[in-house]
Amino acid sequence: MAAQDPKLISGNANKTLAESIARRMSMHRGLQVGLVDARVERFNDGEIFVEVYENVRGEDMFIIQPTSRPANDNLMELLVMADALRRSSASRITAVIPYFGYARQDRRTKARTPITAKLVANMIASGGIERVLTMDLHAAQIQGFFDVPVDNLYASPIFALDILHQFGGDMSDVMIVSPDVGGVARARELATRIGVPLSIVDKRREKAGEVADMTVIGDVSGKKCIIVDDICDTAGTLCKAAEVLMEAGALEVHSYITHGVMSGPAVERVTNSVMKSLVITDTIEATEAVTNCANIRVVPTAPMFAQSILNVWHGTSVSSLFDTASLVPIYESLYPNGMWGR
Repeated sequence: MAAQDPKLISGNANKTLAESIARRMSMHRGLQVGLVDARVERFNDGEIFVEVYENVRGEDMFIIQPTSRPANDNLMELLVMADALRRSSASRITAVIPYFGYARQDRRTKARTPITAKLVANMIASGGIERVLTMDLHAAQIQGFFDVPVDNLYASPIFALDILHQFGGDMSDVMIVSPDVGGVARARELATRIGVPLSIVDKRREKAGEVADMTVIGDVSGKKCIIVDDICDTAGTLCKAAEVLMEAGALEVHSYITHGVMSGPAVERVTNSVMKSLVITDTIEATEAVTNCANIRVVPTAPMFAQSILNVWHGTSVSSLFDTASLVPIYESLYPNGMWGR
């Protein structure tokens, strides 16, 4: 066991999640964990300044900072906080990045385009960060872009508990749907976890952000379809996929998305869509519009991140949290009826 308690510090990207993680670590593990007292501010020209008010010499530090909108500002906050901790002689710096921005730029799709995910990975490693803890990377191979260890958590075990709870454990008419061919592995993992069949919506894009055509692969007639994906940005593709599924005979459509980016008209589209519900996690702080939307629900990731941080600190397995048996105890206050055991 480490000699000292882990210490958490947060930027401005998602302080609500950071406080929830600290509270979970304090309440359920007997550790008095709070956020390190610091200020992360901007000069008048937008330049970021960080000052840490507590002694962090020799401490095991965890920076909680998703690189969500505004992505550039939040990424820069992360790097400046890491530099401040490194120069203050922290023993180890782990970046907890619930949502890793720029992950969609993980390859060259056309000539003369960047691989920005790799650039950001280089910046993070160069900034003195020695480990990264994140959730549902857009592509698993992004882990290989980093020259430091990366623990990529998955939302699917949490989604599985929620689905089993919401549907009363009766999976006979439930079907998991991947909204594109690229997300089949993610959808198949969740379908296997809850023991239901899998379908695919094949989409063809004319250009980025616009879908020209969609085709359902598999029989969804009479099924309660659950679309599973990692990112919901403008929700255009998601809402169109829901329409296509309903036209193909689905009874109802729900969606489980890890990162609710929810840009531009996303909330309005979801509100007016045929989807019965959209479930997102709190990796990105929900806006007021998202919070007030009747058919959007947020499930917490703080219990999983809190336990993951403790496992990293103890030097024990993080991947053990992918097993339902390991995850149930830390989520049983949210899902007390034991539906996952059926």
